[in-house]
Amino acid sequence: MALTDSISVFAEGTPEEQVQELVDYLVRGRSDEDREALVREFAEAIESKEGQKPFNEDDERRRQVFSRLLSEVKGLGDGNEKEIDGFFNMIYAHIFALYPLDSSEITEHVKILLQVISSASTDKPSRKYRILSNLFNAIPRTSHLRSLVYATILEIATDKDELEVLNLSRSTVEKWLSEWDISNMDKAAFAKTVADGYVKCDQREKAYEYSLTSVRLLPAASAESHAAAFNLIADALRLPSVFNFDPLIKLDVVVAVKNHELFSLLQIFLNNGLAEFQTWLANHPDTLKEYDLDKSHLERKIRLLTLTSLSFKYIGQDLPYSKISETLQIDLAGVETWIIDVIRAGLVWGKMSQTNQALHVVRSTARVFEKEQWETLEKRVLAWKTTLTGVLDVVATAKRHNGIITPPQAA
Repeated sequence: MALTDSISVFAEGTPEEQVQELVDYLVRGRSDEDREALVREFAEAIESKEGQKPFNEDDERRRQVFSRLLSEVKGLGDGNEKEIDGFFNMIYAHIFALYPLDSSEITEHVKILLQVISSASTDKPSRKYRILSNLFNAIPRTSHLRSLVYATILEIATDKDELEVLNLSRSTVEKWLSEWDISNMDKAAFAKTVADGYVKCDQREKAYEYSLTSVRLLPAASAESHAAAFNLIADALRLPSVFNFDPLIKLDVVVAVKNHELFSLLQIFLNNGLAEFQTWLANHPDTLKEYDLDKSHLERKIRLLTLTSLSFKYIGQDLPYSKISETLQIDLAGVETWIIDVIRAGLVWGKMSQTNQALHVVRSTARVFEKEQWETLEKRVLAWKTTLTGVLDVVATAKRHNGIITPPQAA
């Protein structure tokens, strides 16, 4: 479902003709008595009596008529897709023409429409997405109303377990949040709504990404922020696919709880290994239960990270199985299983050799990139430079031996 930048919605005809057209659509399927009464009511309302302003010049009367008309919108109506779109687009045009974007009246009317559309009975949910997308796109990019509309779209998609139809991305959400004229707390709440939707649809890895966005927008000092930080840390530790903790530990809200035992556990998963985790576990026996963390899962995760850090030191070299066995505190027979797991996790790239009982490490992820990692990188660059210099010397010697002349290079 594509949502674009703000577009204009226009309604043709005079205000009286537009009201009549909307009423004609509303009365479809109603009893003769109800239809006649409603048509008569609105015909009288738009008629300009002696001494009254013409309807098209009387904004107050137009607002009263529109509010009354809106109260009669009970669902999507009895029409085909083109007629439904036309009806709601005309409703949107009246809203934007009659009320300032920052007024409480327009917010209330939009909320009424969202409730009607979201609760409407239809055998084609795609109709709701299309109607709401038209509304979203008709609202100026900076308006707070966009957050209300998209929250409703999310609610519908979540209830139907079809969030994938939205083609939502974190970059798009963050772009919207940067544009909308709402408070950081409201932005955080919207991002949390997206995260909660993915949790409900059992897509917790995606939910975690939006939780990062939500927590980043919270003030660092409140109790609510601290609770959100604890939940986010626990999610990061709990999720089997999350190994990069650097973005998390840089959040102000997370740094604000640095004296908490959960933060110290996070630091271990960022910087340390199995031995430090075991020490932490001995000192905090009840914390895992409090935050619904599984010991065996955390042990597996810290072993994979420990093996990653070990492999980083052996890039371009053979890492002996015996060294892996000692560091991970596992039997030698289980080493290759752990190597396969760390490669599948995308943390290490290399080739196992049963003959040499070693892993030749091609690449390895750096868990953090600080002074130690920069020094290691510098050593590798110098080593590669030396190797390339040697290759160039060999090539130059071969060219001279074969009588090949190399053009001089500019200084």
